[in-house]
Amino acid sequence: MSHTFRELLRKVGSGTHTSESLTRSEAALAMRLMLQQEATPAQIGAFMIAHRIRRPTAEELAGMLDAYDELGPKLLPVATKAPVVVFGNPYDGRSRTAPLSPITALILAAAHCLVILHGGDRMPTKEGEPLITVWQGLGVDWSQLSLEQIQRVFSQTNIGFIYLPTHFPLAQGLVPYREQLGKRPPLATMELIWSPYAGSAHLVSGFVHPPTEGLFRTALKLRGVTEFTTVKGLEGSCDLPRERTCIIGLGLERLHLHPREYGFEGKNSPFNTLSDLLPALQETLTGEPSELTQSVVWSSGFYLWRCGVSPTVAEGIAQAIELLQSGAVLRKLASLRQAIAPMAVRS
Repeated sequence: MSHTFRELLRKVGSGTHTSESLTRSEAALAMRLMLQQEATPAQIGAFMIAHRIRRPTAEELAGMLDAYDELGPKLLPVATKAPVVVFGNPYDGRSRTAPLSPITALILAAAHCLVILHGGDRMPTKEGEPLITVWQGLGVDWSQLSLEQIQRVFSQTNIGFIYLPTHFPLAQGLVPYREQLGKRPPLATMELIWSPYAGSAHLVSGFVHPPTEGLFRTALKLRGVTEFTTVKGLEGSCDLPRERTCIIGLGLERLHLHPREYGFEGKNSPFNTLSDLLPALQETLTGEPSELTQSVVWSSGFYLWRCGVSPTVAEGIAQAIELLQSGAVLRKLASLRQAIAPMAVRS
């Protein structure tokens, strides 16, 4: 048993009237002890559920991120003037709406932005479709590559993916607790603002509940992060909705983006099964008109503007359409497959 961890647990688990928030350094210590399994399973489970009940503070989130930075994987900076974008999507996947982030990443990469995504396999408690399987369906299997190989692919193609089971096994070791507890722990919040990149990056984080956005802003400010975007996206992801106004945080500013003003108001593309989704994604990659293509263009057009590639959202939308219809996005996917294929054979 970790006596140090027990004292931290006593602070957060003492009840409504007597519990205390951890300092940033205490939260970092607690996260390290859990990642390294120096705390016992009973202690880790008790901490997660106690923290879930009382909710983490921004200072605690900042400390947890400090521990992830210390123990987790990082892609090294690439010599480029192009923006580096890190997308923070919920690890527990999608069950109702089609995931757009892989195609958005390809569009941004084709426009010379650098993109990093991260996640794992099916994750409790939602057990939705994870991004890794969507990529695999597109012929890109990140799961078989070492971190060094991911670095080479990132440098060659402008896209990288950090896969928890392979690249961050310490964090993967905490996944069973999510299933056993039956609730999303504070880890699920912290992961959305984690950046596995050693250089400066523009962090994009999805969120569902408005208080979470405030937590993000304060935690990132404590960590000195100034380039970030928060999106009340589809199922808490970074994908922009079409059925409602998009609520977006641009640093400390607020943007309400209305899809109807750009001709994109409509149904969010549904997700049924991966086998149904993949042919639709293949059509979208060619620019074939469809509801899914509309959703991809709407979301990607915003990010082309937000990343500084296009001067306006409208021009970002036009550029997303051109990149799809010209074959540039398909060529980017082909180059990604070509970069990964020989590495996967040697692995």
